[in-house]
Amino acid sequence: MKSRKFLNRELSWLDFNSRVLDEALDPGAPLLERLKFLAIVSSNFDEFHMVRMSALKVAAREGSEERDPSGLTPKEAISAIAERLREIRKRHYDCLMASVLPSLAREGIAVTFPQLWSAAERRWLESTFIDAVFPLLTPLALVEGEDFPCSGNLRVHVAFVLEGDEGPDGAPERRLAVVQVPPNLDRFIRMPTDGPGLRLALLDDLVESFGSRLFPGWTLRESIQFKVIRDADAGVDEERDEDFVTAMEEVLADRQNSWPVRLIIAARPRELGDRIASFLGLDEEDITRIEGPIELRHFMDLASSESLGGSPAFARLRYEPKPPVPALQVPEGSTLWEEILRADRLLHVPYESFDPVLRFIDAAADDPQVLAIKMTLYRTSGNSPIVRALTRAARNGKQVAVVMELKARFDEERNIAWASRLEQAGAIVTRGVARLKVHAKAALVVRREEGGTIRRYLHLSTGNYNDRTARLYVDLSLFTCNEELCRDASAFFNLLTGYSAMQSFARLVAAPFELKRRIIALIDREAARSTPESPGLIEAKLNALADTEVIDALYRASAAGVVIRLNIRGVCLLVPGLAGLSENIRVISIVGRWLEHSRIIRFGNGGAEEIFLSSADWMSRNLEKRVELMFPVLDPALRSEVGGILDAYFRDEARARLLRADGSWSGAPRREGGFSSQDEFYERARRRHTDEDDAPKGELQVRRLPGSAAW
Repeated sequence: MKSRKFLNRELSWLDFNSRVLDEALDPGAPLLERLKFLAIVSSNFDEFHMVRMSALKVAAREGSEERDPSGLTPKEAISAIAERLREIRKRHYDCLMASVLPSLAREGIAVTFPQLWSAAERRWLESTFIDAVFPLLTPLALVEGEDFPCSGNLRVHVAFVLEGDEGPDGAPERRLAVVQVPPNLDRFIRMPTDGPGLRLALLDDLVESFGSRLFPGWTLRESIQFKVIRDADAGVDEERDEDFVTAMEEVLADRQNSWPVRLIIAARPRELGDRIASFLGLDEEDITRIEGPIELRHFMDLASSESLGGSPAFARLRYEPKPPVPALQVPEGSTLWEEILRADRLLHVPYESFDPVLRFIDAAADDPQVLAIKMTLYRTSGNSPIVRALTRAARNGKQVAVVMELKARFDEERNIAWASRLEQAGAIVTRGVARLKVHAKAALVVRREEGGTIRRYLHLSTGNYNDRTARLYVDLSLFTCNEELCRDASAFFNLLTGYSAMQSFARLVAAPFELKRRIIALIDREAARSTPESPGLIEAKLNALADTEVIDALYRASAAGVVIRLNIRGVCLLVPGLAGLSENIRVISIVGRWLEHSRIIRFGNGGAEEIFLSSADWMSRNLEKRVELMFPVLDPALRSEVGGILDAYFRDEARARLLRADGSWSGAPRREGGFSSQDEFYERARRRHTDEDDAPKGELQVRRLPGSAAW
């Protein structure tokens, strides 16, 4: 029987992607933004199959009858997931093919398919194929009884059925071949037009339409596009300390040709699709048949201004520009260090610019008074200014210690390269921690002040040190010189880089050592202090809530009368609104223009309110298998500011969905003029910046008559 206490994790994750899809289905949203959301859903599904579904399939294949917290066995979960996926996929492609692409064509961005090419366009495309695509293609034979050729992971292919001369039995000889679509060419081919607008063809369609040129002497009978999704859940051998980088590189290589878990294939011809699946050892339940392009991730690039030539004609098809507001401005005559020393500073990206974080590391790299920089890195950008600054700092003779997490899934190769670059510059680099992932976000700068005093400056964050995602992800971070926090941070880095034993911190709370216990203790404390006259309060904004012990603690608090408000972006196993169990719990989810990524927790604490920020979601993997940090907001003004951020989320009318007791989500009200938390945060950042510009600058601007002396 399915438990009413917990929802299924995978189905909850699919519900999250359904909410993302709702953004693409919104006819009031700009067309290119709708296209982006469609691409995001497609990419999310790929990762879901690579990681979550592959793990479930392994369990089912091994005959596991173990039930998850929702009460489902692996086989039952796979069946329920397949049904839900079919429903979401249908809405997904109906939106793309019947709404977004036709609407874009009317606006001058026409993605065309072979049946829509004119004769002149077909001739031009064939010539382009011969000149620019044909030389890159490598046909591979598919032979019955032999292994499927190495095809990589998530690579688009075209399969061709070829017919030759009659064989000994009098029947025409038939062969099957596959060709990989070059991954290093632009996916969209811009065709010449006489009028305004763009007409685009897909590279995949060129390979399929003109690929017969690869097989002279054979007649093409059928063709089909497909891609294979492979298992990416395999972990590195944690015992290989001496050659851990080599072990990681082996994992990356294996990922390209690990066992297939899903076949994404064009809907027709069906028999040919079945044959490809048979070669891969996949059953019908492992096939997704698509009426449209089988790969949508590259549509994300199409929606960018660069791919459209930066044309202002298409600006109306995107969100109104909202550039990040400058933050943590340093007055003339002051320094960044003095500004942080003056008071703790809060940064709210992407509403405010990520630039203060870059300036923090840049200043540390170049300041001769800075002695050391210690930092954790989980995900960085491809040309990371953070890593460049750390490299420069090491070359400048500073002690640079970086904890580089090599096991950050899908960023492993990049992190291996960055670790090597930093080591070559003279930095001390540790490659994570055995059997754990270092997911905490912290940067500590040690500086010699005037007079010889040694002072520490600390940055703690809910999000990664990634300048690119900081333009899209909503995160909060803190700059501080607080002695207790800085002392804790020093001990934390010693723990990560040496043999320091775990010790109790004064202010920081670390996973996997004590974070879960502390969270449950804080929840239970709120329940113990709650009375009918003065009910307790717990509010949390998280990406995921899946740890059953934490959820049970929340149920206890609800039963004790504590008012609990949760904003969970993605997976949520908790069931709200159940009499006697969770009737005091309200759960919302906000999906909007920016990806909600920050983690904020508030406890009423009998009137002595406590607010924490954290790198960790309330999931077992974060609380038990990762190194994470939760840190308090100690400054009263900043605590009030973060509390106001939470208040705004729970007032949201424009994007908030409500989780019902049956596990379904309400639709967004989308009322005209309804309150939007994301819009409010941007306006707050703008007002704050305006107020800072208008504030007295410490001197008077004296007006003089023209020509008067300026002595």
